[in-house]
Amino acid sequence: MGGGSFDSPGTSNSYGDQFSTHSIDSMVEIVQHSPEPQINGMHRLIYAKSAKVHPTAFSRDNISGFVAIVKKDALIPTYLLSWIPESLLHEKGESEWEKFYRVEAGPTVSQDNDEDGVLIDAPPPRGESYAFSVPITSIYSFMVAAPTLSCWHGSVTVNLTSGTTLSTLHFHDDESRSMQISRSSSNAATWGGEDLLQHLRAYCQLLKSTLQPHLFLVDPSQADVQAHSTMIYEDLDFEQDSSPIPIHRRPRNSASESRGGPSPGTGARTSVLHDSLMAPSSTGLAILSGFSQLTRATRHAAQSVLSHPLAKPIIPHLPAPVRSLVNVQGEWSSWVEKGGLGEFESARVYLAKWARIVAEEGERARQREAQGSARTIGAQEEESSNLGVFELLAETSNLPPPKPTRDPKHPINKALWDSWFDAEGRPSVRWMEVKKQVFRRGVTVDLKRKAWPFILGVVPWESSTAEREQLWTEKKIQYEALKAQWRDNEELYNSAEIVEERHRIDVDCRRTDRTHPLFAMLPSDSGSPLSISPNSITVSGDDGGGHTPANRHVEILSVILLTYHCYEKELGYVQGMSDLLSPLYVVCGGDEVESFWCFVKTMERMNRNFLRDQSGMKKQLLTLQELLRMMDPELHKHLEKTDSLNLFFCFRWILIWFKREFAFDDVIGLWECLWTDYYSTQFVLFVALAVLESHRDVILRYLVEFDEVLKYCNELSMTIDLDSTLAQAEVLFLSFAQIVADIDRRRAEQAMPKGGGSFEIRRRKGKGKVEAMNGDVVSIALPSVSDDLRELVK
Repeated sequence: MGGGSFDSPGTSNSYGDQFSTHSIDSMVEIVQHSPEPQINGMHRLIYAKSAKVHPTAFSRDNISGFVAIVKKDALIPTYLLSWIPESLLHEKGESEWEKFYRVEAGPTVSQDNDEDGVLIDAPPPRGESYAFSVPITSIYSFMVAAPTLSCWHGSVTVNLTSGTTLSTLHFHDDESRSMQISRSSSNAATWGGEDLLQHLRAYCQLLKSTLQPHLFLVDPSQADVQAHSTMIYEDLDFEQDSSPIPIHRRPRNSASESRGGPSPGTGARTSVLHDSLMAPSSTGLAILSGFSQLTRATRHAAQSVLSHPLAKPIIPHLPAPVRSLVNVQGEWSSWVEKGGLGEFESARVYLAKWARIVAEEGERARQREAQGSARTIGAQEEESSNLGVFELLAETSNLPPPKPTRDPKHPINKALWDSWFDAEGRPSVRWMEVKKQVFRRGVTVDLKRKAWPFILGVVPWESSTAEREQLWTEKKIQYEALKAQWRDNEELYNSAEIVEERHRIDVDCRRTDRTHPLFAMLPSDSGSPLSISPNSITVSGDDGGGHTPANRHVEILSVILLTYHCYEKELGYVQGMSDLLSPLYVVCGGDEVESFWCFVKTMERMNRNFLRDQSGMKKQLLTLQELLRMMDPELHKHLEKTDSLNLFFCFRWILIWFKREFAFDDVIGLWECLWTDYYSTQFVLFVALAVLESHRDVILRYLVEFDEVLKYCNELSMTIDLDSTLAQAEVLFLSFAQIVADIDRRRAEQAMPKGGGSFEIRRRKGKGKVEAMNGDVVSIALPSVSDDLRELVK
């Protein structure tokens, strides 16, 4: 009819992708089909980070991959959290793997510019080689385990709203390119899991539970918020335009929900924990909320006034602490939105840093004023110390406060050094005097290569020039023999054990001090070809963990460390040794033999730091804990209250002797002092104590949680002044030695019977003394000094 057509009975026809007809006899049924999800479409890679899955307890079974944030383009885009093993990426081609590597090593894609994300294939479904890809909205919580003394690799476990728990992701930050780059930033994450949480905050609300410190809730419901937090900011406006969280996903306060019912953005998830918990006191909440609003308004007002164009002409004339408020807003927002801490905790850490800056500026101004003003002799003597520590000595005894003796502004130069030797090259001064001068003054840069072998004990001090030349000739022959053990033995060189060590050493050396000019050169710049050179220990087919290609100097570092692995078979190579070798290599002018033997002597001093059971590090941290208790009981008690007495934040300081806390040149000067053993073979503990003492007031006043103390101390890197720290460490040691000697003297006096065998001491009345009721005879409870503490003064 009219050119139309009829379908025959029992037939089906399709009209497009959404409709079809099905006819039976005279009945026609029109069926509408729901479009299938486009699982094979292109997605945008927003963020990538190296992470591993540990199927078993053996490291050989670890599966490498990338944890990623992926945007699925649609009218309402979906953000996915994925983990893709490298094996699946390689199956899709080398180009797909390179996309993840470039995103990890490159700049972060922000939420506002996520259209710039790299186009990739759809992430694989769950269950394939432990891979998963789930919408962020389907995640209920994260269990986060930060790195510890017993486990250097932190982990993150994902729990879904359905009750499913996905594979735990382990972050091997030593193999992550992005973590090595980000550590140069003062506000960078301290490990990979924290970095992942920082980026997830742009796409969801994360709440750290106060009930379980390792639990982070994703887009928590109001019930979860009440159960897992103290609701300090209950009446604050969470819907400010400056928040990175989408409006429909921001948590609503209880007042708004009571008026308008449940928020559509928070979901209906409930927690089994909140039913048994009581709500916090409304009075306490009102007080805390009032204070938070006041401080927040004051901060915003100060920043707004100082940022006004009319205020710009007067800003240079304001005091430095006031000028710093101009940049408060940006720095604050960065901490709150990107940091692993909440706003209340971030406020304390921020105030601690700001107070430290103000105090340091005030101290510098005081010193400038002291230098420019006329003072009496007594005042000048008082200013010469400028440390202001250890009233403990004045309170417990009549001992005078010690003063530092360092004079780094007048180092030992080549002329003075040469004057210490006769025509045959034999020294004319005692070795103890040399150590004293090196500790107090240091040596000039052009003299370090000549002086360090003496300081480290590679060559004996009482030797002539001819004897030293003969010794170096013998050491060169010995080194070549050691290197030949692995270089000329193909079976050993390609054994499973050596191949694994080659890979670890190669990866570590590729990321060690690559900003230093000697190691920053590309292979083409250093004169070696881009292909693997004969000196390289790189495993065939290994990309070096995705790090920058090695140049000739980096390859020599690897050769030295592999030779040391064969030389010291019991200890072998341990991660962190490359950090100790690189300054030695630079000072030795790139000489392979000199660098090796100086490294051997360095490791004889520090091998306990790298024991597999970490017993050496544990003993040093416990000794530092006892030292802190004796020298500063108040700070010791505060760290105990904040669960920070394990001194985990000091672990890296002691492990590699502040290698990453000071600039490269300062590290060289620090190690020079420590190698002299002038005061103690464990003087590094007094350097660590000096850093803590320099920041004690800030820690006591502002930092009340372990996370805050850890974050604050980690961010001290590259902000510590070497000369003042060593001066204070010297005063600390001298004070400690006086206290120990005074305790021993008083114990001896107590042990002497007086007046018929009574064990009492007659003391003068004075400041800090305790007077007995019947006169001036009192019994004194003296603190005990452990054997570990006594070893510090030997």
